[in-house]
Amino acid sequence: MWTADEIARLCYEHYGSKLPKQGKPEPNREWTLLAAVVKIQPTADQACDHSDGRVQVTKEVVSMGTGTKCIGQSKMRKSGDILNDSHAEVIARRSFQRYLLHQLHLAAALKEDSIFLPGSQRGLWKLRPDLLFVFFSSHTPCGDASIIPMLEFEDQPCCPVSRDWASNPSVETSDNLEAPEDKRKCEDPESPVTKKMRLEPRTPGGTAHRQSFGSQERGPNPPDVSSSNLTAEELASVTGMTPSGAQVVDVYRTGAKCVPGEAGDSGQPGAAYHRVGLLRVKPGRGDRTRSMSCSDKLARWNILGCQGALLMHFLEEPIYLSAVVIGKCPYSQEAMQRALIRRCQNVSALPEGFGVQEVKIQQSDLLFEQSRRAVQTRKADSPGRLVPCGAAISWSAVPEQPLDVTANGFPQGTTKKGIGRLQARYRVLGRRWWQCVHTSPPSDSRTFPSPQKEPPHP
Repeated sequence: MWTADEIARLCYEHYGSKLPKQGKPEPNREWTLLAAVVKIQPTADQACDHSDGRVQVTKEVVSMGTGTKCIGQSKMRKSGDILNDSHAEVIARRSFQRYLLHQLHLAAALKEDSIFLPGSQRGLWKLRPDLLFVFFSSHTPCGDASIIPMLEFEDQPCCPVSRDWASNPSVETSDNLEAPEDKRKCEDPESPVTKKMRLEPRTPGGTAHRQSFGSQERGPNPPDVSSSNLTAEELASVTGMTPSGAQVVDVYRTGAKCVPGEAGDSGQPGAAYHRVGLLRVKPGRGDRTRSMSCSDKLARWNILGCQGALLMHFLEEPIYLSAVVIGKCPYSQEAMQRALIRRCQNVSALPEGFGVQEVKIQQSDLLFEQSRRAVQTRKADSPGRLVPCGAAISWSAVPEQPLDVTANGFPQGTTKKGIGRLQARYRVLGRRWWQCVHTSPPSDSRTFPSPQKEPPHP
């Protein structure tokens, strides 16, 4: 039906053609992250199907987001008119919700091109059965999924940390693990440690390895081997040996901090630095945030769906992602499976229709042109510091005002006097959606019930 590279290429092309220059990184000085939701639908003419049985499909980007920032807790507002989390994954999902809301309006107006069909209950809708959605991110989500083993492969090839050997790992003590002299040196992209890790690991046959260990864009930092119900497989992926003899000497470290009340990271040198499988909040510069990591949010969407509480008033069943595709970056299939699926297996007491989904997870070999790694390569020896882009872009496949550019949680250009006005609210805020639904119902309002009270602020 589709491949990871096809999804990545489609998203990169959409970024280049549909998103404005405003809000994009300044060339050779800034970088950003990209995320999107792609709709997959079988073609109307199935006579075009391949003889090998593969179904021909159409692929369409229906939402997209860029961004790397998150406001601190001191800047949060009870009025709900500021966007707390502007990471690309969160922006893309909010933009997707805006797309879903527009499609619900089409369905209520009896438009045939809507993605929704009437449900079994009056006033409720369900997704067309032939549709599915793929989530794309140019980089591994921050938090638990970014805690990735580093292998000792300076002058030797290495093989992937895989399930095959995990059942009988050779666990080494922490005394044998190499550790960076300090955290800052490990995260510095120009440090010898990071330069070494930029090398593409290769198998003895000389082909590039599927588990990539390039520079980490969110500055991931090293999981803990004694934590959070670790399986033998996860324990091996942190401290074991690969079949070729390459030792796991460290882990990429995430800047996301354990939520208050959770057992914290050990902070020990090497692979024991982090505990894996824990809930984390995004880091702030001096002002701690209250936004959960993107790994935690993706795990939540994989259980509760991407539609959110407001749209669930109008849906018969949640809207789940069928697959997650990650662009070329530091990546571990084991870490992604753990962060999005395995650590949630014990979640219970869910309403009918909700549950942990076995979402398909793949990685593309295509690098995002405005990722930190790509910009750093082009920048080479140019003077000046490379910094994350301060703006975030939201795009939805809707007919009216599909684009939004924000900075510091408000639409770009908002003045202090303008804060609090409707025009200063980001179009993907839940509060603004509620106003749209509550004050502007479709013509056939009998099939589109309005919420009786305002939902909680996002």
